[in-house]
Amino acid sequence: MHRAAHRRGRRATPAVRRPRASGPGRPRRGAVRRAVGAVVRRSAAGAADRGASPVELAVVMPLILVLLFASVQVAVWFVARSTALNAAQSAVNAQRVHQAPADAGTERAIRFLRASGDWLVGWDRPAPTCQTTATEVTCTVRGRSLSVIPLVSFPVRQTAHGTVERWTTS
Repeated sequence: MHRAAHRRGRRATPAVRRPRASGPGRPRRGAVRRAVGAVVRRSAAGAADRGASPVELAVVMPLILVLLFASVQVAVWFVARSTALNAAQSAVNAQRVHQAPADAGTERAIRFLRASGDWLVGWDRPAPTCQTTATEVTCTVRGRSLSVIPLVSFPVRQTAHGTVERWTTS
């Protein structure tokens, strides 16, 4: 008998293997033993780290949520700035027209901001302003960005400039 087979109490197996009845769904006995052994070894090696993943997740998750909401808040701030700038440009375009009424730009900005949604908050206190000189128009829109994170909102102030349409002599 072979030495290893003798220790286990079995006779040595012949060198030629006999074909076994195995199908496509039936794994070989040796493959199953190796897989089970690997699982047992892995679970025994990681027994000291049991429960570490939930603790790590509990520590890291608040940081991930803060970063997520902060990035959304910054995006909302950029949209509020874009809304204010578009309202100011719209006001300048209305105010720079030849012989435009004194409040044409302010009225256009107010209409634009009412139609644009709530990205810019508090734009009506103070209302958009337009200053017109003989050659230039300057309109300013102020407000605060919509708050995604409680108690956090950023101030927004956008100004647009343009030339007044007028008759000139050449």
